[in-house]
Amino acid sequence: MAPFLSRRDLQFQLYEVLDTAALPGRPRFAEHSREVYDDILGLAYNVADRYFANHAREADLNEPHVVDGKVKLVPAAEQAMKAFREAGFFSAHADEELGGLQLPNVVAQAMHAHFKAANIGTSSYPFLTIGNANLQRVFASPEQQQKYMLPLLEGRWFGTMALSEPHAGSGLADITTSATPRGDGTYAISGTKMWISAGEHELSENIIHLVLARIKGAPAGVRGISLFIVPRYRVQPDGSVGESNNVVLAGLNHKMGYRGTTNTLLNFGEGGETLGELIGEPGQGLRYMFHMMNGARIGVGMGAVMLGYAGYLASLEYARDRRQGRHASNKDAASPPVRIIEHADVRRLLLRQKSFVEGGLALGLYAAHLEDEIETGPGETRRDNELLLDLLTPIVKSWPSKYSQEALSDAIQVMGGAGYTRDYPVEMYYRDNRLNPIHEGTEGIQGNDLLGRKVTQSGGRGLQVLLERIQADLEASEGLEGLDEIRVAVVKALNQSGAALQTILGQAPELGPDLFLANANSALEMMGHTVIGWMWLRQAVTAAQRLPGARGDDADFYRGKLQAARFFATHELPKVRAHADLLASADRTTFDMQDAWF
Repeated sequence: MAPFLSRRDLQFQLYEVLDTAALPGRPRFAEHSREVYDDILGLAYNVADRYFANHAREADLNEPHVVDGKVKLVPAAEQAMKAFREAGFFSAHADEELGGLQLPNVVAQAMHAHFKAANIGTSSYPFLTIGNANLQRVFASPEQQQKYMLPLLEGRWFGTMALSEPHAGSGLADITTSATPRGDGTYAISGTKMWISAGEHELSENIIHLVLARIKGAPAGVRGISLFIVPRYRVQPDGSVGESNNVVLAGLNHKMGYRGTTNTLLNFGEGGETLGELIGEPGQGLRYMFHMMNGARIGVGMGAVMLGYAGYLASLEYARDRRQGRHASNKDAASPPVRIIEHADVRRLLLRQKSFVEGGLALGLYAAHLEDEIETGPGETRRDNELLLDLLTPIVKSWPSKYSQEALSDAIQVMGGAGYTRDYPVEMYYRDNRLNPIHEGTEGIQGNDLLGRKVTQSGGRGLQVLLERIQADLEASEGLEGLDEIRVAVVKALNQSGAALQTILGQAPELGPDLFLANANSALEMMGHTVIGWMWLRQAVTAAQRLPGARGDDADFYRGKLQAARFFATHELPKVRAHADLLASADRTTFDMQDAWF
């Protein structure tokens, strides 16, 4: 079985590109060291390999189903949750006072990457729980945190976020789930939620739902939405689990991938009152929920990266072993077939995968690095880092989701007919990843967010910070051998993107909001490729600096980085031009298309 993750690349990204080993110099991480981080990542690899990867295919073939009114999962999923809990991974990121290790976000994200690569379906349960706890840590009252958050961090209870409804997927302004005050500080929650991942199972003592609902009499639209803590079972004054809270499983959704994750239709208030507690202030629910959703968007991007990465490694192993065909220059039919990795087009497919997944990993970890800079870095750069992270978040979510799918398609192509069978895991990864361009905001939503809000936020300061950071890395690349192609390509893409954004923003008043956003996907593609080009520039700078002193496997590793950077520069970055031209022209093709013409 191929490895599901490159530990060498993870070390390179963390310690050579991002200098994560310097973080223990900050007060919050003073008790840490690189050795501590390596031990944690080593433990994550072992737990992921032994308890998650071992049942990924079994969970895919035996998706959740209902037996005697309860959702049944493969037994190995429960063993995985026990191992994850005993390793302390539910709370590893949290403050020491909450039982955590105060891990930096970038180390926590790297730790989580192991589980997403090993088994994306089972890993959804703890990561939804962690996201739920993180939201409560920021917005819930101290009493609510004691009552609901601490059991989540202990891994005794699990969490979800319940946003969508059958009639309102991404359009949350139209939700109808209601919350009626009961006069004692609690609310009666009534309504139906759809597509709720991990919404019902027997993996934990309780399930804590974060539910968007509208308090009776609240205004229409997003201003009338509030956020509630709604447990599956009511919680007694002593913290123990009590009677049912009338959160009823109405059905399971059967998905193309992510089959190990229960996906549910839930009825609140069926057969009796469902009690909920308001988080924070009324009418602020969507703002609070975006705290979890923004984290989830980065998590989705990282999940996509790791699925693509696992597929890349599987196809690479296959290409090194499979023998078929001969070199075009060899006319001797009696000569033995060569390994398919010796064929130039197979190397093209492998290089394309490598450029996508290692570029995506660099971006996901850079986003986590920015979170650390915001929380513990110099105060004078905090606001700039916040704006840069806001700008990058739609790209972090969407670019890896789309291009990991292309990488997985290439992995199947490398493996030929074998890749299209269930004898190898790549077809499963392909199905799993197809969800990632959809959930936590579709590609269209991310494009609208990027062009319609993030590019102009705070007078465009986030975009200016991005340009300054890229310029600094361009300057660092000067004089280093072998970087001319990537440097020139990044400069060209940057100039094309900047000119297109300047043009379309200048036309915005006369275009109107609908036509202005008609080609937002081109802005997403254009900026996504430009940012990944930047990520490859950063990696290439480090590789070029380290290569002269490297030997053996390390030297090959750095040469591989430089070659992948060249590939992205020559094969992928030229695509920025087409999207830039389309965006700048305010093309009306899709805008003018009529329903009746389809």
